[in-house]
This record gives sequence, C-alpha cells and structure tokens, in this order.
Amino acid sequence: MPIPDYQTLMLPVLRLAAGGETRVPDVAERIADEFGLAQEERDQMLPSGRQRLLHNRVHWAKFYMSKAGLIASQRRGWFSASEAGRALLARKPERIDVSELMKIPSFVEFYAGQTKTDDVISTTKTSAIHTPIEQVTPEEQIEAAHLAFQAALRDDLLQRILQNSPSFFERVIIDLLVAMGYGGTHQNAATQLGRSGDGGVDGVINEDRLGLDRVYVQAKRYATGNQVGRPEVQAFVGSLVGLGANKGVFVTTSTFSAQAAEFVRHLSQRVILIDGKKLSDLMIEHNVGVRANRTVEFKRLDEDFFSEEE
Repeated sequence: MPIPDYQTLMLPVLRLAAGGETRVPDVAERIADEFGLAQEERDQMLPSGRQRLLHNRVHWAKFYMSKAGLIASQRRGWFSASEAGRALLARKPERIDVSELMKIPSFVEFYAGQTKTDDVISTTKTSAIHTPIEQVTPEEQIEAAHLAFQAALRDDLLQRILQNSPSFFERVIIDLLVAMGYGGTHQNAATQLGRSGDGGVDGVINEDRLGLDRVYVQAKRYATGNQVGRPEVQAFVGSLVGLGANKGVFVTTSTFSAQAAEFVRHLSQRVILIDGKKLSDLMIEHNVGVRANRTVEFKRLDEDFFSEEE
C-alpha cells in the first residue's frame, strides 16, 4: 500500500506519543507495522535520497501538531503528547487533520504565516505539488518542484538541439565532453570529432591529455519516438572492432530500444549508451547550454548546537 500522507499519520503519531516519550524513527517503525507497509515502502526515500519518506511524513505530522500545542518536547530528539494532546485523544477523534488543527488558535496563527508561501507554491503547474499543509510535506513540495523544473528543462534542451543544425549537435557533444574532462581543450576535441559528415558525430576523443587511451563516439540526432535500434548500435560496435578499440559512447537525442540496451551488456568492449534524458541530465550537471538563475539554500535546525552537556 502507498505510504500514508502526513495528515493521515497525525492521529497514530499522537496516540504513540501519548504512551510516553518517543522518537521519530521509533514511531515510524511502529506505524509501518500498523499500516502493514512492505520493507520496500519502509525504505522508500525522498527523491533527494537524504531521508526516508515515512520518517519525513512522521516528522511533519509531529511538527504541525506541536504548533497546535498537541505535542511537547522536553529534550532533543524526543517528544510526547501534551495535556492538550491527551485531552483531544480522550474525545476519541476518528481523524486529526488540518481542519481539526485550525480549531486551535496557536495553529491558526502559525498557518497565517504560511499563506504567502502557499500562494506561490500553488501556482506551480504540476499535479505532484499541492499546498504545503493540505497534502504533502514541505520537503516533498520542494522535491516535486525541483523535479518538475528539471523535466521541463530537459525537454527544452532537447527541443533546442533538434531545432538547430547537425553541426550544432556536434558542438554540443564536444562542449559536453570537454566539460566532463575529456579531450583536453575545446580546440583539441573539435579537431577529433565531427568527421563523418552524415548529420551526426562519428569520431574519437582522447580520454587523457597524452592520447594514451581513446574513446570513440557516435551520435544520432533523432526526434522523440524514433528509437535507435540494435542494428545501429551493432554497426558502431563493428567499427570499434575494426579499429581495435574497446571503448565507445553512442549518443542520441531520442531513446535506445530494449534490444540495443541488452546487446551492449554482453560485449567485451565497453560501450555506453546515452539517450536524450541522460544527455540533457549531463548537460545540466556540467552547465552546458544552461546557467544558474538563482540559488536557494535550505537550512535545518542544528540540534547539537542547542544540547547542553550535563
């Protein structure tokens, strides 16, 4: 089953907190048992890979209830239900969610401070993003927004490549390889690539500055939906064999067929297939055709700073 959203987790988190001081990892484990989550679901991470999704949702359920005065924390990393939280549980609610928290003045005051942020985020055009308090946690919104922007940027990069000339595509690959540390200088790389004249790139680039090791490169500027199949890849591998080479990179703006991908897995030569998504990801990673528009730094509370040695 899918991992419950953080509003669904509020009531079970408060119930567990009413049993005495506890921690997010312990609560997450007990909730995973309660909801019958599989190990794969328990281990599921946020897209950033920095935190388990279940732990993140438990944390925010606890955080929002603390803003409503239902959760109290007397020492770092530990929390328990407050008197107000126990009183709410005594009324045997079927669910605790934002609408319930909005009955508490302290939470209303906190929520009012979120309105501006909510308005900004709600204008983001992706179904994965909702207002912060109603569906997903703030980290999930940030992750979803980042993924949405990355996907849009990837599409824009590939469209621009397809709209330009084959020689421009050659230059993109040259710039990318140089940015990744191959081929020495841009001038050296440019003299080694773009020799085929067949509308793609078919050449060789030095893996090191002395040219002791070489990587052969071929590229196909195909529109989306026009896959590169096994015959094209097999022909490229045949060229490697003829040249006595053992390293090759095949780049396309589209995708590779399953047969092509399977073919290269069993070769003695080392052949890397780079499809359109991977190409655009590498361009973004190495700042080829893109530039930073704004850098946003997110900070967390340093719990160690506020802990006093006894």
